[in-house]
Amino acid sequence: MNKLTYLFTFFTLYISSQAFGQYTVDDSLMGSLTPERVWWDLKYYELDVEVDIENKFFKGTNVVLFKALESGNTMQIDLQPPMKITSIARGDVALQWKKVGKNAYHVLFNSEIQKDQLSAIKIGFEGHPHEAMNAPWDGGVVFTKDDEGRPFVATANQGIGASIWWPCKDHPSDEVDSLRISVTAPDGLWNVSNGRLESMELDENNKRTTTWFVNNPINNYGVNINIANYVSWSDVYQGEKGPLDLSFYVLPENLRKAKVHFNDAYRTLEALEHWFGPYPFYEDGYKLVQVPYLGMEHQSSVTYGNGFVNGYKGRDLSATGWGLKWDFIIEHESGHEWFANNITNKDKADMWIHEGFTNYSENLFTEYFYGKQAGADYVIGTRRLIQNDTPIIGDYDVSKSGSSDMYYKGGNLLHTIRQIINDDDKWRSILRGLNRDFYHQTVTSAQVEKYISEKSGIDFSRYFDQYLRTTQIPKLVVIPKGRKLWYHWEDAIEGLYLPVDVLVDGKPKRICPSAKPQKIKASALEVDEDFYINFEMRSES
Repeated sequence: MNKLTYLFTFFTLYISSQAFGQYTVDDSLMGSLTPERVWWDLKYYELDVEVDIENKFFKGTNVVLFKALESGNTMQIDLQPPMKITSIARGDVALQWKKVGKNAYHVLFNSEIQKDQLSAIKIGFEGHPHEAMNAPWDGGVVFTKDDEGRPFVATANQGIGASIWWPCKDHPSDEVDSLRISVTAPDGLWNVSNGRLESMELDENNKRTTTWFVNNPINNYGVNINIANYVSWSDVYQGEKGPLDLSFYVLPENLRKAKVHFNDAYRTLEALEHWFGPYPFYEDGYKLVQVPYLGMEHQSSVTYGNGFVNGYKGRDLSATGWGLKWDFIIEHESGHEWFANNITNKDKADMWIHEGFTNYSENLFTEYFYGKQAGADYVIGTRRLIQNDTPIIGDYDVSKSGSSDMYYKGGNLLHTIRQIINDDDKWRSILRGLNRDFYHQTVTSAQVEKYISEKSGIDFSRYFDQYLRTTQIPKLVVIPKGRKLWYHWEDAIEGLYLPVDVLVDGKPKRICPSAKPQKIKASALEVDEDFYINFEMRSES
């Protein structure tokens, strides 16, 4: 990259960041598809890390195999301080690099990489990674001890980014096709990561290296390290695609209760294969791994820290009682294997694809085992947690997700779509179709929205605009006038199509309100609470 091109790129990022006001150049470097990212496609990572637990220090290398989609000579690699890059080489040739902003590096090739060319670089790195104080929310590496005083270390970096501890192309749009990760820790401990265990070796210095291989595309934040004095057991689940290898890793003192409590993993796989289709990573198996924080959806290495109790840390988020029938973390984080790991957002602004659908999976799990009304009660019960503070869709190109309403509002907007479609078999086929037709892909919200509209035969475009891009919930206003009821929408965007099931004088009827008042001959009207709307019976003024 010549100096003029470099200045143009930096100026473009600056202008982009200023357009959103509160964002910085670093936000744009992290969140946008910069010219130094778009010309190459990730193929393979070979990540090798030694963890010095006593000093909270990581040191390692990462081999990045890539294919040039277009010719290029400058590559963006991300690594957040205090971690730092110590070397970059292509074969035997050392490469220069330039720090750009706080978290990005530009790798400078000695010659142009030609279109369709496969090439690889090896990056050396080291440092004291950011320590998470309140994982998984603040993100980073957790360094703590178990109840017996033994080291207990784990990574959790969904929000802050994988580059908090290893150098990578830290943008969700490009998932690496496969990954090998080797982690070295002191003997007496061992690391559990994603995929299948390839080898475990003890060297002359009493350091143990475990190597794991991931055979499927994986998002960066899904790559994890979990180091402890683990004990484990294995099983085989007979799933939709055949035998699925299951592995469970817990601290020794929790083995007995975990073998009972982790039955919810089997139940989750059964329910969600029914609703969403086959578990997406049969080749890599399914693992449930105890960690020193609440839990996270690391691909094929789901992490768990819910204390071996049902609910969310013993609480029912729906306040209906149904949420205490199962372990929230096992179900929710495993549900992300379909929505987050199989189907991944291309931009963090569309993270509702991960969290909305997975929140909705809690409803579907409850329905599968306890009945349709139980599932409906559960999702309706979570409405009390919706804030409607900011839109669910975040700002694009700056690594910014939307409101935390993406969870409960996301689940409820999907539950309402199911009512509008009014065909459970079709709805299930849409959910399974999403996981089939977007299998192992990164997608936009627009793609998901269009898919649901096309497969249902109903144009939901304005509905999605209402619930994803505004904070207003449509209000059905009913005004009695004589022997008639007049009804209309308020707080609804123009052109909203949202039919609603109601009881009119005790008889079921579907109405299709609009901003223009409509009338019906009746004295009483009740709204089906399966529809996430507001309702007001207003006196005639």
